Amino acid sequence: MMHNLFSKQMKPLVLPLKLLMVAAVLTGCSVGPDFKIPEITAPNSWSDLHSGDVSLQNTLTTAISNPIWWEAYHDDLLNKLIENALINSPDLLSAALNFAASKAAAGQIDAAKWPELSLSGKMSREKMSKAGSTSRMVNSVYDHPDKLLNIVGHPYSWYQAGVNFSWELDLWGDVRRQVEASDANIRREESLLAQAQLSIVADLVNQYFTLRNIQQDIQLTEEDVASVQERLNIITVQNVHGKLDETVKERQNIELASIKSKLIDLRKQEGQAINQLLLLLGEQGWQQALTAKLLPLDQLPPLPELTAGLPAEVARNRPDIQAAEAKLHAATARIGIATAALYPNITLGGRFGYDTYQSNKFGEWGSRTWSIGPSLDLPLFDYGKRKSVVTLRKIEQQQAAVDFHKTVLKAWQEIDDALSRYTAARQKWQEQTVRAQSAASAWSLIKARFDGGMISFIDVLDSQRNYIQSRTALADSKYEVLQAYAAVNRALGNMPIASTE
Repeated sequence: MMHNLFSKQMKPLVLPLKLLMVAAVLTGCSVGPDFKIPEITAPNSWSDLHSGDVSLQNTLTTAISNPIWWEAYHDDLLNKLIENALINSPDLLSAALNFAASKAAAGQIDAAKWPELSLSGKMSREKMSKAGSTSRMVNSVYDHPDKLLNIVGHPYSWYQAGVNFSWELDLWGDVRRQVEASDANIRREESLLAQAQLSIVADLVNQYFTLRNIQQDIQLTEEDVASVQERLNIITVQNVHGKLDETVKERQNIELASIKSKLIDLRKQEGQAINQLLLLLGEQGWQQALTAKLLPLDQLPPLPELTAGLPAEVARNRPDIQAAEAKLHAATARIGIATAALYPNITLGGRFGYDTYQSNKFGEWGSRTWSIGPSLDLPLFDYGKRKSVVTLRKIEQQQAAVDFHKTVLKAWQEIDDALSRYTAARQKWQEQTVRAQSAASAWSLIKARFDGGMISFIDVLDSQRNYIQSRTALADSKYEVLQAYAAVNRALGNMPIASTE
């Protein structure tokens, strides 16, 4: 008898359990296109990539480049500044928060794959209206309803508790596509974080050497001012004795004023460069270190030879290309999400609990209540709304594919431009080195001739000015080499793996 009673109780559960088994089989299906990693059309060698004059073609070796490329400058202060910027830069903090938000969103979406289980409970004091819908029914059925209405309108306590179960079956892969899209978005935000790190480092390197170059220009311009002032003093003395025309003195005054004006501009630029560095660093407190006397740029050690992997490998290493690929992946997955909305949606639900108005009956077998079964949501007519969403997602995916292709083309252009710039900067620096060496030799020879009484001291000052100007040009050309080296590494996407903490 007990067996028959149990069988009778379980019989209503057979159909829901069968539906659950069928649904479990169907959940292996995912509608919409599967993502395929896009191909990157890459040149066979770096020489094939070059555009323009062959004299600016730079051949990269295929050795693996150092991702911490700024160490090649051998500048301890620069290394400290970069280490600080990678921690405190507001731009990096913003990118890191976006990355963290994408991971949190992914966790929320991933949870949709699993059933939900919750506990509920309620204890309340209730009273029904004697003039409500229940009273209408009582009045319609009974001839003398007053006694029953008094019972209905009497306050009573209500006790409820139960376990609730809900599981939206992923029949068409909607949830799986959402998880796929969110994972792709995580990779995109991670790549954008790496891109932000690379940009901060490259911008800081450029700004740091801009400051160093300005400071060296200030030093050389101060030497130039002293040289011109000394020449003016000699001309003034000669003019007093009537050996020179007054116009010679005035032309010298004009030149001195022009150089002093340049010095004022350089000092203004120094302050602006320091402020820009502090903005990149994300904090104050570096002013003293940045204004200290630093090693002149033309005395820095030579940079190493440029290295990089094969063109296709380098392209895959660029954070912007990685981000564009992840964006394309997410857009492809969203087509499946929109397509799944065209099909029926089934949710399995269940509840087991107790429901009574008598506190002493709460928990007894007779007070139990339960329900189990699927619910169906079947779209019939929405005037093409869902199909329009599918079309929109396909267009967005096509746009993402175009953006990926455009990003790859931009990468090749930036790499070639950076390599040509670096090669040109090195060639120019070599020529300016020859010029500075020749100017130094000429100054030495002219000083020797002055010591021998063969020429005037004004000739010595003129030669000194030529030497100062050649040193200024040499420093400027070395500055271009240092910046161009940073541009190459930026274009190659050289950056350590972004921190995910």
